[in-house]
Order: sequence, then C-alpha cells, then structure tokens
Amino acid sequence: MNPQQPPIAVIGAGIMGAGIAQIAAQAGHPVHLFDARDGAAHDAKVKLATTLQGLVTKGKLTAEAAAATLDRIQPASNLATLADSALVVEAIVEDLAAKRTLFRELEALVDEHCILATNTSSISVTAIANGLKHPGRLVGMHFFNPVPLMKLVEVVSGLQTEPAVAARIEALSRAWGKVPVQAKSTPGFIVNRIARPYYAETLALLLEQTAEPAVLDACLRGAGFRMGPCELMDLIGHDTNFAVTKSVYEANFYDKRFVPSLVQAEMVAGGLLGRKSGRGFYAYPAGAPALPSPDAALAQRALQAAREVTVHGSGAIADALALRAAAALEPLGFGPARLPSSAWTGLEVDGAHLMLTSGLSAAEWVIESGISDVAVFDRPLHTEPGALAYAVAPSSSPAWREHAAGWLQALGFAPQPVADTPGLVVARTAAMLINEAADAVLQGVCTEAGADAAMKLGVNYPAGPFEWLSRWSAAEVVALLQALDGCYRGERYRVSPWLQRRARAEVQNPRP
Repeated sequence: MNPQQPPIAVIGAGIMGAGIAQIAAQAGHPVHLFDARDGAAHDAKVKLATTLQGLVTKGKLTAEAAAATLDRIQPASNLATLADSALVVEAIVEDLAAKRTLFRELEALVDEHCILATNTSSISVTAIANGLKHPGRLVGMHFFNPVPLMKLVEVVSGLQTEPAVAARIEALSRAWGKVPVQAKSTPGFIVNRIARPYYAETLALLLEQTAEPAVLDACLRGAGFRMGPCELMDLIGHDTNFAVTKSVYEANFYDKRFVPSLVQAEMVAGGLLGRKSGRGFYAYPAGAPALPSPDAALAQRALQAAREVTVHGSGAIADALALRAAAALEPLGFGPARLPSSAWTGLEVDGAHLMLTSGLSAAEWVIESGISDVAVFDRPLHTEPGALAYAVAPSSSPAWREHAAGWLQALGFAPQPVADTPGLVVARTAAMLINEAADAVLQGVCTEAGADAAMKLGVNYPAGPFEWLSRWSAAEVVALLQALDGCYRGERYRVSPWLQRRARAEVQNPRP
C-alpha cells in the first residue's frame, strides 16, 4: 500500500461501489470496501481481480499495477474498521432513510475531519445531511456507470455543504482522472435533469403517432447522438427510466415540463422493460429493425425536374445547403441563386419551398406564405449528413411530395418522412435540452461550461446544450419553443427567462 495516500472507505459493493473502489485503489489509496451483505465485499474483490486481469491481457494495465490495485482493496467486516478513513463514499440503495441512518452511524466512528460523500443520483444531498452533527462535511459525489470508464463526477453541494469540502472532492476527483462538475442539490442534479427532454420529446412524438421508434432513433443518431432515445430507454430499462422521470416530476412539485409519459407507463405496466425483459420498443436480441433503403433515383428525378433553384437565408446551414446544391446541380449545367436576406432558410425550387423548421408545421407555413407546395426539414446539428426528418404540407402536389425527399437526398441526407408536427424531431429535442440547461444555469445549479461538460461526459451527447446554442441563436430557439407552446398550450414548453434575456441581448448586440 502507498502510505502517502489517505485511506478511503466505500460502502456498498455493488457495480457502482466496486467501480469506485477500483479507481480509488488505482490512484494509490488503501480502500476499505464494506457491504452489509455477508460475503458481498469479498465477492466484489474476486470479480475485480478478473476485470483487472482482462485489462492486463489487453495491454491496458501492467501485471504489477493490477496486483497492487487489488492488494490495496480490503473487505471490511464492520463499520468500525472504517474509522481511519479520510473519505467515506456511500453507494448503497437509493433510499433516504437508509442513507441518513448510515451517515449518522458513521459520524460516531470516523474522525471529525473525515469527508462523507454520497453517490446518490436522485436524492437531495440537503435531505441526507439533515440530522447530522456536522452536515457541512456531507457532499454528493455522483459517479456514472461504468465508473472506471465514465469521466464525469457531479460534485453536489447541499445547502449546508462547506465550500472547502466540495473543493476538496473536486480536486480529488481530478486526481483520480475524472472530470468533476460542481452542482447544486436540486432534483436530478445536472445530467438527470437536463436529459429529461431527450426521452420526453420522443415519447410525446410516439403518443401522437408522428413516426415509428426506429425512425425517431435514426433521426437523432443522424444528429450525432450515439443512441436514439428508444434504444437508449430499452437499454436503461423502462422501469428505471420511468422511475427517474417520476422522481424528478414529483420533486419539482409536479411541474408539467417533467410529466411522465403514458406511453412509457403502459410499457412498464405490461412488463415491456427493454433488453432486460427481451422486449421494449424493440424485440431482443434482434433490436431495432433496419429502415427501408431509399430510392436511389429520387434525387436524380428531383434534380432533372428543377428549372430554377434559390438558397434562402444566411448562416452556416444556408451556406452548407448552397454548397451541396451547387455540387448536385453542376452536372446539369447551372447552379443555385442566393437570397441571404430571406426570413427563412432552405431551398426554393420552381416556386416550391423546402424549409428548415422554425417550429411551425408545413401546414402553418402554407397559411403564412400562401404557397401550396411546402415541406419542412429538421435541423442538422452537425456537418455530417445522416437521417433527417421532413414533413410535407397536405396541400402539396404529388410531384412536390416526391421532389422534396429527392432534394434532401441530393443534399446528402437520408430523408425520413414523419407526420407534420411542430419542430419535427431533432430541432424540438435540442431546443428543449437547451431550455432546460438554461433554467439550470438561471437557478444556479451549474455553469454553462459545467452543463456542456456534464452532458457530453455523463451521457455522451455529441455537444453540450450551450455549444448547440452558439451555433443556433437564442431568438430562434425561443421562436421554436413558442411555436410548440402555441400548438400544445400549457407549461411544458414555457421559455426559460435566461433564454429570453439572451435573445434580447442578441438583438441589442447582433453577431458580426
């Protein structure tokens, strides 16, 4: 053991506790691993030995480092053996009473300078500290599964957590190779709070029969997410995901922004829990079905029918559309015109409009413009083209219905037809993620940089919400949310005051 590193105690020898013990031991700390279940700590160490040997076999760890790590972890027979610990990390069942009882017992055993940390993912740190003699030394240290691989640690301060304690845990997390993000103890902390719309918007679209799960998943993967919401909920388990949603909803005094889904409630009631039960949105082990292959001739027919093409709007998306349209039309001997002063972004093809969604449906754009042939397409969140949702106004001609898809294909996308719903799929999801992150910053839960880091490292988002906002604009996000609110009415799509202020600031200080 390394005598220079203070001893650490981990209580709870499940997946999370064993992972925390592993990274602490790899950082050189002697680790006491305790679990109330007889033999659980010993069994966890045996499993860890297999894990470490696997890392040695793959060349990711030396045999000496593996042996030293394993030697530093000692199963503890009772709580009294943890008395010399400089830090105790609790990773037991998510139950407030059980956690309070444990920390009160620990207070009578450990030194007064020992920091007490909870790995809770959903329970108030302030509530856990209630009743302790020294509540200032209790802090949240929320790891993500699998602990050895996931970089994020949410350092959560309750109302009585001493700033110096949170700072020490932040420094320790960095020393363990993690990326700590400071958070205030509110329901869901950072990640579980901001992430709710990723699931909620897809569940709302499913309730309205906007598209099949495989299409919605493909569109969000096309925007850069590693997994679509449906396959991710299947992986997490619908019972777990539904329980977290209900917890956040109830803890926020039934705020309608967090209301659980009838779709998911029905699945849980029917035992369709996802991978663990063999059936969720998809049947397993097969998983999501493949989408139909696009008609390769669609793009060619659309291009050959075009006589006059204009790219409307300014900014990165309009510029990308112009470049791709020019490349597609080059073999035909002409290129697109540009109209950067237009109030909308997209393509005008012989009078028909192919428009980037602003939140209004295609049918609403027909009323606004007086043009019958209108299609709206989803917001590309990054430069790599992929699956992209689009919807065609009911008034559109059969020819435009085909050509709208053909043009999206010619621009490099895999067009996915969905029902004509406000904000389509990616745009409304990203706008709601930005809106929730804005409220988190407004309420002092985290910083903008903290929100971006947490979402990228905690749930592998392709970018953080404020990074998306920097490529979009607060005014456009506000307009999209207001369009959603105008359609659905209620509290769900209310705009964060933080976003409203940012939108006003953009008007006063426009980008160069």
